[in-house]
Amino acid sequence: MALLLDSRQPVHFIGVGGIGMSALARILADRGQPVSGSDPRDNATVQNLHGLGVRIFSEQTAASINALLESSDQAPIVVISTAIPDTNPELMRAREKGLDIWHRSDLLAALISRQPSIAVAGSHGKTTTSSLITTLLHQAGEDPTAVIGGIVPCLGSNGHAGQGRLLVAEADESDGSLVKFQASLGVITNLELDHTDHYGGLDDLITTLQRFGDGCGRLLANHDDPILRKHFHADAWWSVRNSDDADFAALPLQLDGDRCHARFFESGKAVGEFTLPMPGLHNLSNATAALAACRMEGLSLDRLMGGLAVLQTPGRRFDLRGTWQGRHIVDDYAHHPSEVRATLEMARLMVDSGRSPLPSPPRRLLAVFQPHRYSRTQEFLGEFALALQNCDALMLAPVYAAGEKPIAGVCSRTLADRVRALRPELPVHVADNIDELVSLVRDASRPEDLVLAMGAGDVNGLWSRLSRTPVAA
Repeated sequence: MALLLDSRQPVHFIGVGGIGMSALARILADRGQPVSGSDPRDNATVQNLHGLGVRIFSEQTAASINALLESSDQAPIVVISTAIPDTNPELMRAREKGLDIWHRSDLLAALISRQPSIAVAGSHGKTTTSSLITTLLHQAGEDPTAVIGGIVPCLGSNGHAGQGRLLVAEADESDGSLVKFQASLGVITNLELDHTDHYGGLDDLITTLQRFGDGCGRLLANHDDPILRKHFHADAWWSVRNSDDADFAALPLQLDGDRCHARFFESGKAVGEFTLPMPGLHNLSNATAALAACRMEGLSLDRLMGGLAVLQTPGRRFDLRGTWQGRHIVDDYAHHPSEVRATLEMARLMVDSGRSPLPSPPRRLLAVFQPHRYSRTQEFLGEFALALQNCDALMLAPVYAAGEKPIAGVCSRTLADRVRALRPELPVHVADNIDELVSLVRDASRPEDLVLAMGAGDVNGLWSRLSRTPVAA
């Protein structure tokens, strides 16, 4: 049962600048709820929240809680994420004062329970799929509320307090908290072992997602995923491979480096064709899920088809950051072997087909990868090595720890050795830090290269550093 949120009670976010926390803070602020937050980062997200009237504390100290209690007769709910440790001074003082402590998933569950909702879960593609659902609803004039783990292009934000009937939320499985969400419609994109720091194995992850599915009013799932077919009983299925066994299907007629043209089926019957302005079969699957979810919520196909033509992936999903000395620098959040493989396949299609959404078709593919977490790198070392071969040169950044302690023998040099053993002729370089990585990219790249930076850590800062770097002589 979701906790009940009083719309008049102040809410304070510890770490308000995070992608998940900021979306919730923005929605509450837009709805007139008293909101405050703390974050040492003075980034654009924090500044935007301040502009909405959110009270911002630049330090996470006990004094922040004291100030909030002194300035209001009503004690705030304090919202934390899994990333906030028990030793956080603000959290410790909030507990000393007996304040209500909510995990961010408790707050999201409360919002989901307030109105008809679509919650998107899965190992890969949930940010993109939830963003595409939001975009289709927005283009159809539905004005949904959205709580997404990335910037939705049509909104320019990761959080939006819409006036429409529906709420669209990304349901993160990393810590298991998505079992709290009781959405009208649940969507599961796929299922594969990840987050081994939390789950003991694939069976644990399956059980958690089954609990999520059971808590939803209806469930829509990907028929192309063998784990979902085996372990889940969905109300409806979608596919990009077979129209006979799925309720919704989009079968590709043409796949290029800048688009997909597909025929759309409902209950085995062809009902139309569309061109998706995004390359890659995985993006076609995400868009098909979005279209199917909207159809299940009662929107007509005529209202939705126009929106398909303007779909865009969210921020950090094959995100062109800029062109530096003729090199196209693209940032992507891929940090699991399956995501890396799909992203490189899409980029390779751009190189091979001579068609791409970039300012000019790339001639070579330079992959830059930053492993994320020692536990994930250890678990999937062989899979990462296989996935990273599909490029013309590979550059590896040090492992981004994300708070984990190092594991002996688990590092980027070990990964590089695995890649070289599989493909000896592939140029593989390892940097000791981000500055050295910038130098490697500068020296090894040339005009008309696609430099694809992948990872969930600070490798996304490659463009800003590279753009201030003079070209090699």
